[in-house]
Amino acid sequence: MNFDRKNCLLYAVTDRSWLRGQTLEEQVEAALRGGVTMVQLREKELAEEEFEQEARRIQALCRSYGVPFLINDNVELARRIDADGVHVGQSDMVAGKVREYLGPDKIIGVTAKTVGQALAAQEAGADYLGSGAVFGSSTKQDAVPLDLDRFQEICETVSIPVVAIGGVNAANMTRLRGRKMSGFAVVSGIFAAEDIERETAGLLELARDLVD
Repeated sequence: MNFDRKNCLLYAVTDRSWLRGQTLEEQVEAALRGGVTMVQLREKELAEEEFEQEARRIQALCRSYGVPFLINDNVELARRIDADGVHVGQSDMVAGKVREYLGPDKIIGVTAKTVGQALAAQEAGADYLGSGAVFGSSTKQDAVPLDLDRFQEICETVSIPVVAIGGVNAANMTRLRGRKMSGFAVVSGIFAAEDIERETAGLLELARDLVD
């Protein structure tokens, strides 16, 4: 799948903390109906076999909506199921190695918290950056908030898209107006919502207003 900057506009990152009797696939489909532009499957606890089964199900959903599907961290799984791409952190496989392993046509995202990390990831072939935590994080208790001026500096330094991540929701997104990001990666702001489809549609409208 060809990557476009617009894929970053509203980027759903999964978390099974708020299933409330639903399956993760049901929640992801609600987010897809609401208009998310990219989906990342993030699982820290599932055994590899379960992770792969879930990944294949959600990948099929994303393909039916024409939305890129990425795997968090697990480069081998992304290659095995032919996912659209992968997102890696600073402690995972470096972007250049990921590119060699997955090939030229896959989407590679990299977490970058400093200008130096951002430039290194861009040079190594990353397609986009995830930077934060812009507002802390409800899913990573050790996440350190990223100063918004530093976040903007990252956005202005690189030519590839930068996505704001970390505690992003409808109540705080407007605080990022003018910061030059290409989109928003949202976890609890989507998956903790009572009505995921409706909340996602509202977030998408906000994102369109905030991204130049």
